[in-house]
Amino acid sequence: MKNIQYIGCDDADLDLFESQYELPEGMCYNSYVVNGKQRVAIVDAVDARCGEEWLANVAQALNGRQPDYFICQHMEPDHSGAMNDFLAKYPEAIVVCSKQAVQLMTQFGISPANSQVVAEGESLDLGGMTLQFVAAPMVHWPEVLMTYCPEEQVLFSADAFGKFGVYHADEDDWACEARRYYFNIVGKYGVAVTNVLKKLADKPIQTIAPLHGPILEGAKRDEALRLYSIWSAYGVETDGVLVAYASIHGNTRRAAEQLAEILQRKTSGKVALADLSRCDMAEAVEDAFRMNRMVLCCATYDGDIFPAMHMFLHKLRLKAYQNRRVALVENGSWAPQGVRVMKDMLAACKNIEIVEPTITIRGALKPEQTAELNALADALLKE
Repeated sequence: MKNIQYIGCDDADLDLFESQYELPEGMCYNSYVVNGKQRVAIVDAVDARCGEEWLANVAQALNGRQPDYFICQHMEPDHSGAMNDFLAKYPEAIVVCSKQAVQLMTQFGISPANSQVVAEGESLDLGGMTLQFVAAPMVHWPEVLMTYCPEEQVLFSADAFGKFGVYHADEDDWACEARRYYFNIVGKYGVAVTNVLKKLADKPIQTIAPLHGPILEGAKRDEALRLYSIWSAYGVETDGVLVAYASIHGNTRRAAEQLAEILQRKTSGKVALADLSRCDMAEAVEDAFRMNRMVLCCATYDGDIFPAMHMFLHKLRLKAYQNRRVALVENGSWAPQGVRVMKDMLAACKNIEIVEPTITIRGALKPEQTAELNALADALLKE
């Protein structure tokens, strides 16, 4: 990027993103300077946690110039948290944002002295560098703008195409943490993502500059665009089965493990096993969306289902889980309720096929029930 400079910050000490998603390698907040011949623009701020470092980056990149514009693509606090400090230092900068962002600024206590509302198709001329605005409502907040620079064919994509981790984390494996990020942060809004991808289809894109994760170019850009087209359509990325279980004393776990072994013998696809009481729930959600089949194995608890499974299904409903085949295994010593409750919760999801027969375990799986597991595996894998 010849006239665009990265000025983001790493938050390596952050352990939970949005106070819920595990960050083994921290998080980065991306920001950019766009240098035109006559005017200069800053694209997005960072979390207040990194505000001092970011302002130093801004000053160094400006090298004595004054910023003419501040482009506010997204008002979530991890990107607007340092805005007030920026505006205190550069009060003459014009804040460029969507109409919806103005209201959100008021709610977050941000009052720019100068602002300019822009909408779909409008642009700014910086002198040899143009910023064209693309409305991206509900990707994943209603005020979101993306910004396209045709001279360098750069798309500033807001939260889209982001990933967990600091800026240089897992440089050779973008998809792993980008997938977990997408389905847990943006995944509910697949229709909105599809709509903005359609609007961008006629724009040549050499570089994607997101608000989290690395800048994407070449093969990584192509892979990101390919995966987003699958993810946003709730399509299948990987042929396989997620076996997710919630076990109290280990009997449901042993049944799930046995079923997973049977499935591995019967399919060349991926089989993933998730202990919902111990795993990163966000990874289980990721695998549920990634693969085309799922098995839920759950113990009955207080006339309902074990809390870990209840939370998992609650998250799937929140994130608009759909278009999948699901098999059910319940365990209950005297009053099994798993199948009934899981079916009720899945009823809120679109186009879910419940595979028959379901299986009921009474305490511990009996040797003769191995035949039932085999029959269930065959029914689940049937095309």
